Amino acid sequence: MLRVHFTAEDFARVRFAPRPSPVAELHAALTMLGAPHEELLFGRWRGRLLRALPGAAGPLADLVPGGSPPSFLDVLGETREEGFALLREARPELVRSELERVYAGRGVAPPWIRGLHEGDAGAWRVLERAQRAAYETVLAPVWPLVQDLHRAEFTRHALTVAERGLGAALAERAPGSRLRDGVWEWPGDTAVRRKVRLAGRGLVLLPTFHWRGGPLVQDPPGRPVVLALPAGRGLPLAAPDGGPPEEALAGILGRTRAALLHALSDGPRTTTDLARRLGVSNATASAHTQALRTAGLLTTTRTGRSVHHERTPLGTLLTS
Repeated sequence: MLRVHFTAEDFARVRFAPRPSPVAELHAALTMLGAPHEELLFGRWRGRLLRALPGAAGPLADLVPGGSPPSFLDVLGETREEGFALLREARPELVRSELERVYAGRGVAPPWIRGLHEGDAGAWRVLERAQRAAYETVLAPVWPLVQDLHRAEFTRHALTVAERGLGAALAERAPGSRLRDGVWEWPGDTAVRRKVRLAGRGLVLLPTFHWRGGPLVQDPPGRPVVLALPAGRGLPLAAPDGGPPEEALAGILGRTRAALLHALSDGPRTTTDLARRLGVSNATASAHTQALRTAGLLTTTRTGRSVHHERTPLGTLLTS
């Protein structure tokens, strides 16, 4: 069982990653490629990508001789370049200890891995070339969809926190889990069996659309803990009917609330104007604006007898 221990300070430092992380999502996808989960649903996806991966991506397999990757690969970054830069900033002692851990009892490591262990610049270039090659094959073709799905998950979390509180939002991220006495407990058959003590560092929730196992824990010393959590149905099945990616937002907010946000794209509107554009009653439009306002997606200003609604920056981000 995974147990995440919070202090009072940590509850004020829980945040949901505002955007997907390319390097973290790539590592989740590569982990899924080598995992046996849900072969019936993901087998075709695995087969297609394994056939398409270029030879330049091959060295990445050397990093997981026993199926467990070294923890220095656990980085965030909102762009691919930022993620790669964070990898290069890994502490040399962490790189050495993690490579020794994953190769313990597994024979002689390949030359480039030994170079990475010694801090050789050429070995780091091998790693970066391999990751870039894998990214272009695995993630680049679907990255716009990853971004749309992430916006939908971000919205789901914001609405749940606004309407039901943080405890409910955490439990919703992991069905079967519960928050009790400052400890977030996960079901007993998760892939991770450990205790994680936040100790004031806070927690970042990062949805991943390529991994279907238990939570992937990033626990770097002195930095916030990151939980990469499986989200939705998983990317390979995200749009089986070929529907447009923007349907994801409507699937979370509901079509009327999503349409209401889109109706505010050209500026503030009154409740009556929104009701007319959406084809609903004033009372219905008012109820939807109240829910969106509670979630931080719009603001309301009263001028005399008129009430005007306007998207917040977050509301604009989710509909852009």
